[in-house]
Amino acid sequence: MQRISRVRQALATVGVATLVLASSAVAGASTSGHYNAAAAKLVPAAYKGKVLQVATDATYAPDEYMNGTKMVGFDVDMINAIATTLGLKVVENNVTFDNIIAGIKSGHYVIGNSSFTDTKARQAQVNFVDYFQAGEGVYAKSSSKFGFSGLKSFCGHSVAVETGTVEQTDAQTAAKSCPSNKKLNVLTFSTQTEANVAVSSGHAQFGFADSQIAGYIVATSKGAFKLVGKAVNVAPYGIATPKTAAGHQLAKAIQAALKVLIANGTYHAILAHYGVQAGALPVARIQLNGATS
Repeated sequence: MQRISRVRQALATVGVATLVLASSAVAGASTSGHYNAAAAKLVPAAYKGKVLQVATDATYAPDEYMNGTKMVGFDVDMINAIATTLGLKVVENNVTFDNIIAGIKSGHYVIGNSSFTDTKARQAQVNFVDYFQAGEGVYAKSSSKFGFSGLKSFCGHSVAVETGTVEQTDAQTAAKSCPSNKKLNVLTFSTQTEANVAVSSGHAQFGFADSQIAGYIVATSKGAFKLVGKAVNVAPYGIATPKTAAGHQLAKAIQAALKVLIANGTYHAILAHYGVQAGALPVARIQLNGATS
């Protein structure tokens, strides 16, 4: 959900085949992780021996979504592998995206794990451990004649976005620069599923979501949707923790776990299992109030 370094523009044109769930992970590599005592030592005392509540909006396949009553996706596998590495227990909670950061700030959740684009505005509210990167992608009905060559292409049209996402912010910002005779109507929905319905029903002419999400929506639409143009604004995703002393220390522990998972192949195996390896980062970084560590 996008902004910072505009790298790996290949995400913009990821083939549909790579966005459908891969049948197996990287050969020989685990997707579950293994306990690492050195990383586990970094877990703050406040969280040791406790079940950590994780907030995730499970309407964002292939990152996080429901398979029957079970939450699945590469973010879900990643946080479980991180927990195993750190010797922690976590419970995923299906939470509307726009309510996750508020839930962390109130103390209801300890971790936000839901395709959060790491932005300075969000850094003012939570810590982030960057672990992935994605762009913003556009999709439309397969019969659509409209093209996309940047956010100005939205002028004169309607676009469906999930509430609280960077896509919502970027679309609303773009709307301010549209001429009076070509206004942009930004339609917001509490879940990505509802935004998809708005596009399929013709209520919105474009859908706007993270690039691999848009690709997955198209790949699983049975021909109902198509990708339009190239993705924009490639930026990191971050796992969120509270802006407290314990929350900052937990971010350091998560960063250490991710470094272990990258080194032992688990990280890449998880991404490959869901066909999103194009978004891999070479190293996990903590972002705190604009400072990187």
